[in-house]
Amino acid sequence: MSNLHEPVAAWIRARVTRNPPLAAEPELNTVLRVLAIWRSRAIANLLLRNHGAKILHGPFAGMDYVGTATEGALAPRLLGSYESELHPAIARFAAEDFDCVVDVGCAEGYYAVGLARLMPAVTVYAYDIVEAARLACAELAGKNGVADRVVVRETFTPTGFEEFADRRCLVMMDVEGAEDDLLRPDLSPALAKMSLIVETHDVYRPGVLDRVTERFSATHDIQRLNQQGKSVPLPGWLASQGHLDHLIAVWEWRVRPTPWLVMTPKAPA
Repeated sequence: MSNLHEPVAAWIRARVTRNPPLAAEPELNTVLRVLAIWRSRAIANLLLRNHGAKILHGPFAGMDYVGTATEGALAPRLLGSYESELHPAIARFAAEDFDCVVDVGCAEGYYAVGLARLMPAVTVYAYDIVEAARLACAELAGKNGVADRVVVRETFTPTGFEEFADRRCLVMMDVEGAEDDLLRPDLSPALAKMSLIVETHDVYRPGVLDRVTERFSATHDIQRLNQQGKSVPLPGWLASQGHLDHLIAVWEWRVRPTPWLVMTPKAPA
């Protein structure tokens, strides 16, 4: 714990002495977020110490995982509550006859490797522009025995879906606003026949949720999913802690709402 709390305490002490005044609401909000991330990381460290790098619940329960997330909160991934709003859609798609998954913005491989384990007939093509993420994803695939079905790549383009035009394809996308650039059915007609789960980021690209919805409204049935409260069985040692720790343990570090669009090709008329 000391390697976590000492830098945070030093940061807060330094922040108190600087302008703008800490009493301003945005400044207090920043300090609160820093403290919450500190506590989230402390809880993740305890999960690792008590249970190892293993996902405990959810659709990927039992998957060997990493000790450090390349992006975002680790604790909810280890608990299995991460993006639990998507669990019903993942279960439904896992039962369908896909032969490939295109995961754009794969990070360390939560979905790329998780879906490869859950859907043994698919090949997953995992893309990330960050080298550390690609290395972590490849390592995680090997750790879980699916390296032969997880193809890690760097750059994805708006026409990249055409490579999979003749495949039965599920698309996962979380690219911090670049969905506005990449999801272009006018440039990639193959998208019309693909199912998609897309995290949208109006927080970075105002209006992107509506633009993506409009682009796919003619070809897909579209379900919008908003973030909800989390409920997951907690280990005894965590359940015995205060309620604030329960909330922070499943907090996903989102700055603002990032709704998902679950899009399924419409049945032929």
